[in-house]
Amino acid sequence: MAATSGGFSAQFDFKLKRGGRLVGGICPPSRSLGLELRKRWKRRARERVGGVSRISCCCSSHGAPIRRATGSGKSVEKIEEWRFDPKKSPQRVRIQASPAMPFASSQLRFVSEQAKKFYPRCTPRNSGPQSRDTPPKRDTGIANEKDWGISLLNENVNESGTNEDGSTWYRENGQDLGENGYRCRWTRMGGQSPDGSSEWKETWWEKSDWSGYKELGVEKSGRNAEGDSWWETWQENLHQDEWSNLARIERSAQKQAKSGTENAGWFEKWWEKYDAKGWTEKGAHKYGRLNEQSWWEKWGEHYDGRGSVLKWTDKWAETELGTKWGDKWEEKFFTGIGSRQGETWHVSPSGERWSRTWGEEHFGNGSKVHKYGKSTTGESWDIVVDEETYYEAEPHYGWADVVGDSSQLLSIKPLELPPGVFPNLDFGSSPPPPPVDSP
Repeated sequence: MAATSGGFSAQFDFKLKRGGRLVGGICPPSRSLGLELRKRWKRRARERVGGVSRISCCCSSHGAPIRRATGSGKSVEKIEEWRFDPKKSPQRVRIQASPAMPFASSQLRFVSEQAKKFYPRCTPRNSGPQSRDTPPKRDTGIANEKDWGISLLNENVNESGTNEDGSTWYRENGQDLGENGYRCRWTRMGGQSPDGSSEWKETWWEKSDWSGYKELGVEKSGRNAEGDSWWETWQENLHQDEWSNLARIERSAQKQAKSGTENAGWFEKWWEKYDAKGWTEKGAHKYGRLNEQSWWEKWGEHYDGRGSVLKWTDKWAETELGTKWGDKWEEKFFTGIGSRQGETWHVSPSGERWSRTWGEEHFGNGSKVHKYGKSTTGESWDIVVDEETYYEAEPHYGWADVVGDSSQLLSIKPLELPPGVFPNLDFGSSPPPPPVDSP
């Protein structure tokens, strides 16, 4: 249910500035560290070009001026200073005019050539990790692994630093080992603003063992000076189903954000499960609140891979004054035979309830549908109409799609199995289903 107010919208845009077995960790605001040319070279540059008071690399995270002379010969009409504004989009540039400076454009080109000679690549050195200091967005489902850009470090790293704006960062990686060839490689990063009012953390990991289990995951969190906070986790795994012995890929995501200035927040949990024979399960639980109004949504899809389909949705909302309303429906089909049914309802603050229920029966002949329903206000209908039966017997995104989008997961290499050692395959009971209660 969409609602908007001030710093809250359907995407819960609070004006936020930065949101298995989890590896505890933290994550850094990645700012490109400034690259200042050496004093001696700067001194030589000033000797050649009398009017240049400062030359900085264009990769500096602060406003590094790039000056361009307009005019010709020894007479320079105007100098334009192109300054990168870090508060704006990286694609935008702020242009400011500077006072005329007494040097010719040919001299400026000479300085540029010297800069290329000393620094052929304008790349910051000793820079911190790249920050993901933005909160998650609502109703975006489960991202593919390529959208996260997970890149685990191979060398041992434990470092920290301070950016030019005073913010701090750290980055470290490690490896945990366990029984049955268990290995978890991880990288965690984190950072803070100069006054500590804002912070962000991020952890990446990959897990594997000798049973063939593989997992790829991310956890990130953050907060800003206004008190807004967020948290997000994502993971996908490959394993062998204990009952069917089929390969299965599962993906999940949880996201939440909370306003620091008003009674507003949201939470979402998404999951998808696929096996090699077409069995598919998908679902989501969502919750949101904006001041006096709260809303919930749950939905699920189940395909057995042999033509049977079950889909359902349940949404409802309420206010602190006592008004409640909702809508739900369900459909079941197999080889063209099936049914649909649903209800729309409303409850007033005084407790008065209104509802309308409806249903459909599909007989598999593709041309006749039985429709019926009634409401608390006296409506009713029971008819057979000429109508084609339509439903999705297969998911629009299935096993072949998820395999194609999971190349990094599938490429995880487990520890080498020593000679004479056999993996411990656990065929215990299936994990419990996702909780159905709202947060």
